[in-house]
Amino acid sequence: MPMRSTSSITIRIRCKCALLLAVVMMLSLASPAMASYLQEDALHLGVISVGSERVNPLEPVEREFMSLTDLLYEGLMYIDDDYKPQPALAERYQVSENGKTWYFYLREGITFHDGTPLTAHDVVATAEEILRLAEEGKGRYSTLKYFIDSIQASDNLTVVIKTVNRPAYSFLYAMNFPILKASEVQADNPVGTGAYYLDIFVPRDYMLLSAYTGWWKSQPDIRQIMVTFHSTNRELISSYEYSRVDAVLTRAITAAQYRSGVTSYNVGYRTTQLETLMMNNRSVELEDVRVRQAIRYMINMDDLVENVYYDMVTRTDTPLIPGTWTYLSGADHLQEYNKQKAIELLDASGWVDGDDEDLVREKVIDGKKRNLHLRFYVYEEQENSVRVEIADRIAERLLEVGVECNVETLTFADAKARLKAGNFDLAIAAFNMDTAPDPGFMLISGNTANYMRYNSSKMDELFKKLRKSLDFNAYSQTLQEIQQLFWEDCPFVCLYYRNGSILTRKMFTDARDVREPEVLRGIEAFQR
Repeated sequence: MPMRSTSSITIRIRCKCALLLAVVMMLSLASPAMASYLQEDALHLGVISVGSERVNPLEPVEREFMSLTDLLYEGLMYIDDDYKPQPALAERYQVSENGKTWYFYLREGITFHDGTPLTAHDVVATAEEILRLAEEGKGRYSTLKYFIDSIQASDNLTVVIKTVNRPAYSFLYAMNFPILKASEVQADNPVGTGAYYLDIFVPRDYMLLSAYTGWWKSQPDIRQIMVTFHSTNRELISSYEYSRVDAVLTRAITAAQYRSGVTSYNVGYRTTQLETLMMNNRSVELEDVRVRQAIRYMINMDDLVENVYYDMVTRTDTPLIPGTWTYLSGADHLQEYNKQKAIELLDASGWVDGDDEDLVREKVIDGKKRNLHLRFYVYEEQENSVRVEIADRIAERLLEVGVECNVETLTFADAKARLKAGNFDLAIAAFNMDTAPDPGFMLISGNTANYMRYNSSKMDELFKKLRKSLDFNAYSQTLQEIQQLFWEDCPFVCLYYRNGSILTRKMFTDARDVREPEVLRGIEAFQR
């Protein structure tokens, strides 16, 4: 039987009977007794949400909220546990010999939550809306503009996409964008095709998701997901501690204190947030690669990971993802603390020890003596002073080898302006990495996030090769070469991917690769 349409949430809520409204209002209070009003196989989840006014997945405003919408919507492709793209709404695909034309053939019989059939026209309308948002500098899937030159439906079940810039294996990763009903691509709460449909949504209060009986796969074992929204991590953790919810999603460092046991689990998940130490390659002090390498040797990663982040990070030596096929082979912590090597590199670069009264290294440049003094900027997140501590610890280590840093905390806007203008030497900066394994936006000369002013014709040629590699093996090999050159040139330092935690009393997934934004991936297939 077709599900109800969610295109007009206000009307649907008014149509709810008074008893159901009372139940939901009680559930929103998160009392332990309220769980009895849900089905026995329901999950009561807590997340942070203070800014999401709509469910539309094309313009999300909160990271954890995306984990919820991932249960409602599906793409042509999905990314499996081996971090490889697999068919989802598309049953199969074909690609032309030159990689510039792709054909996606939709599965027959798939319906949206309101019972209407999925067609190629819905895929086209969704992609066109994403491209429209991208032109305005908006949207979660704006990188689609680099992959799609034109898109059309040749019939109800066939999507034809032409690409010019990136006829490569990475194209398949870009096809995991959520498909919406053509008439609802701009709706606040559009219907999807996923395992769950939106039953009730009250911003900043609660959400109720129910299993979609018309889903094209097997029915979820967990039939309902009740979500209670919280405004702070303190409130969220408190709800879990007092059993007002079964599980919570959090990136708070305090979650590290909760260990898996007999009755409770701490499931770590990898976010898309890559933390880096940016280095301005055009600064006089940092233009010599040996100085940059010396700085890398003076970063004590064990100290930062264990004593600041309490292991809630995934260490990485390159911009790619450790533990996946994309990562540099054999790069199991190449990055190591080695004070002696740092000293040798600084000596070789011509920066020598200062006099007895000044331990800061110095060098004569253009007839003038300069000190090895660096402007070090850092910006912070709300309720998180971790980056400042990271910067201070790095600065303390660098001073041991005669590199003096002036650490200054800025607002995000000010820090971004300094990076764009090249008005910095060092900076702690985070990047939300795209699903497609292609960090060219950071490393290609003059590209959007190449704040380091890194310029390498060899690296540029490697990315040209990467973006023409249709074959998986050729693509993988080129990624290896890119990472090897990155390691040698040291344009900046990759520190770690931030991790989050699922604290839960009910195990609901057996996914091997739990990652953002599909943090709840596997809940629809888990058999308890």
